[in-house]
Amino acid sequence: MKLLPPPPARPPARSRKGPAKSQRRVLARLDDRQRAMVRAAMLALLLATGTLPARADTFTVTPTPTRDEKAVFATVESAYVVPARARIGGTVAKIDVKYGDHVERGQAIAAVGDTKLILQMGSLDAQIAGLEAQVAQAKIDLDRTESLFERGTVPRSRFDEVRTAFNVADNALRARRAEKSVIEQQLAEGTVFAPTSGRVLKVPVTPGTVTLPGEAIAMIAEGNFVLRLRVPERHARVLKPGDTVRIDGEALGRRDAMFGTIKLVYPQIEDGRVVADAAVDGLGDYFVGERIRVWVSAGERDAVVVPARFVRTRFGIDYVGLARDGDPASAVIEVPVQRGRLVRRPGEPDALEILSGLKSGDRLVAP
Repeated sequence: MKLLPPPPARPPARSRKGPAKSQRRVLARLDDRQRAMVRAAMLALLLATGTLPARADTFTVTPTPTRDEKAVFATVESAYVVPARARIGGTVAKIDVKYGDHVERGQAIAAVGDTKLILQMGSLDAQIAGLEAQVAQAKIDLDRTESLFERGTVPRSRFDEVRTAFNVADNALRARRAEKSVIEQQLAEGTVFAPTSGRVLKVPVTPGTVTLPGEAIAMIAEGNFVLRLRVPERHARVLKPGDTVRIDGEALGRRDAMFGTIKLVYPQIEDGRVVADAAVDGLGDYFVGERIRVWVSAGERDAVVVPARFVRTRFGIDYVGLARDGDPASAVIEVPVQRGRLVRRPGEPDALEILSGLKSGDRLVAP
């Protein structure tokens, strides 16, 4: 009789205990510190996966006044260009500045000389020396005559003649000294000073040039540079002092836009254009006449403007997240909108105009 092999042993039965019970058994084996660390790790995992709702970034839609802008070209100019003039006529002896130099008020920038003044100075020196000798001799004669008059040797008429001669010589000496002071002042006025602090724009003369009194030796632009706008006259009614203008920052070496304020609107219209000055920080103080593109206000209207971070684009269509019933904690509905132009404002570099798809009071949720 053939014996059959024994049946194979059955594998041990698997535990039917659920994973939750196994986790509780594992936690039971840990101490309090390890148990707290495990719970903190599980909470961080839930927050990372989005199971717990985080505080949402929201924005309430409200129509705001928005400017319609028009691009014009403006030039960087100085508010005032002051000439440094020669006070006397003569020949330019030296020039101490050149184009583009920065000067301070009262700084000597050139010198004008006149040879006739030097000759007059020499003549007056000789006359003063002769008159000083005459005054000295008249003083000696006066003292001698006065002594003799006191002793009764000479008559009073002779004493009066000597005293008069002394007074005439002394007054003549004073007159020549005053004339010398005038010549010295004229020589001193040959130095040309900068009338204001700023940048030298032009130096139309060279050493050796003959100049007349009042002729300009250099043109100096004051340091407070402004943007001079020339806007078509149809915008004259909407352009007023205090309006904000936007400047293309790339023209001045900056990435973001710059903003300025219109300070003055000139009443005279030139060639069909209104001239206005705008103050902008960071224009620089070297180049004058540089052309920069500027956007000015051409009117104002109400528009829906939202931050660009609330708008996302998928497959060429723009969407915004709209909170249902205005509650950001509830479900978010994606609503298609029609994107408009980018609205640049001071403090809002990414504002975006929405043409359709939203109404006042809608509450947007950032993605």
